[in-house]
Amino acid sequence: MSLKGFHIVFVTVSTLLCVFLALWSFLLAPEWSGMTMALGIVGIAGALLMPVYGVCFYRKITRIHT
Repeated sequence: MSLKGFHIVFVTVSTLLCVFLALWSFLLAPEWSGMTMALGIVGIAGALLMPVYGVCFYRKITRIHT
């Protein structure tokens, strides 16, 4: 697997894990605390920023290999 392929898979899996973290902290957490709120915010931030990073990486790597 190439670096580009591995990176795309890694960013996709990381985004899905961030979505799961956000859903767990806001919907499935056994108790509500400041830590679960912080984890939810981190999960939302990761779910929003990881795809942006993935697109930037994809554009850069295709520009390099052309």
